[in-house]
Amino acid sequence: MENYELLTGFADEIAQELDAQIDGCKGLGIHYIEMRGVDGNNLIFHDDAKVGEIKKRLEDAGIRLSALGSPLGKIGIEDPFAPHFEDFKRAVEIAHRMDTKNIRMFSFYLPKEEEEKEVRSSAVRDEVFERLGRFADYAKANDAVLLHENEKGIYGDRAKECREIMDTFYGDHFKAVFDFANFVQVGQDTLEAYELMKDYIAYIHVKDAIKGSGKVVPVGFGDGNVKEILTKLFASGFKGFLSLEPHLFEFDGLGGLQREGHKIPTFEEGKKLTGLEAFTLAHTSLMNLLREID
Repeated sequence: MENYELLTGFADEIAQELDAQIDGCKGLGIHYIEMRGVDGNNLIFHDDAKVGEIKKRLEDAGIRLSALGSPLGKIGIEDPFAPHFEDFKRAVEIAHRMDTKNIRMFSFYLPKEEEEKEVRSSAVRDEVFERLGRFADYAKANDAVLLHENEKGIYGDRAKECREIMDTFYGDHFKAVFDFANFVQVGQDTLEAYELMKDYIAYIHVKDAIKGSGKVVPVGFGDGNVKEILTKLFASGFKGFLSLEPHLFEFDGLGGLQREGHKIPTFEEGKKLTGLEAFTLAHTSLMNLLREID
């Protein structure tokens, strides 16, 4: 799978400035961006003039959006929903302006007393599903595709809850993101998660993590079973985006990690990588892994 074309990433981890994001992606041969932060704000909070400027600069560079990396659903379940829904409607509008239907979203942060429960309370579940239902209905009516991410601390941070969400809302306008590192960080076995979610996965966030510490590492060097799961996905006919989300802000202590003969490039101990260095490292690790799947 070395020549897999649908590679994208959170280019704001290279830099906030759009020019640096474009240069970094082009240097790695990546022609898509999952746009989150750009020029000082999340894309969905820029005005029409700025959105138009961003689109033109991307078009001139030959880069398209794979998705809006929105923060939608990333508020507390007890927080007011009405203003957040207005942000959601704005995000759908911007997605269409940017020629993508895909919007990354979440299923709301839980109250502290709910986070460790094996079974969420019915009141919390009902509120989550009422809000997600409003999102889903609006997305269907306005031809958008919602991509639910298994973020830590939200209702759908474990596979069982993600499957419950998909059983209720999955369709042409509501699909699943699979994030290896996020599952590892909440103690969810990723192979178990894959078996529950495999029929619903439309999009992959490429990062890995170490069980216990939760430390994010390049893919293949953690406990996310990335190679095994991608192999299964490709064998099943998966043709969605692989989106780099390095989160390699601190490289301290990772220099000795090895995997099947592959060693992470040597950096000065304790060195904080630049955004481009971290993004390049994440890309190199993914490409090495994809070569093995071939």
